Amino acid sequence: MQENKKKLQKYLAEKIKALRIQEHKSINLLANETGMSKSILSDLEKGIKDPQFSTLWRIAAGLDIPLSTIILELEKDINGSIDFIEE
Repeated sequence: MQENKKKLQKYLAEKIKALRIQEHKSINLLANETGMSKSILSDLEKGIKDPQFSTLWRIAAGLDIPLSTIILELEKDINGSIDFIEE
């Protein structure tokens, strides 16, 4: 289970960074717009931190995208490769 959590953090980190770059925003600008520190955003983009739902919401708002965009893009990237339900 812990391994899957780390995988999810990695996919999420990559997705947040890709969306930030796609929206042409520097990490400094996103930090200013979300009221988050640059170091926290950097740690999220490196997969070091596991963001809370409210953090993802703030990031989506800072990127001027719906939160669902992050989730849907993440689902496409994962494509069933992570399962948190043990049989």
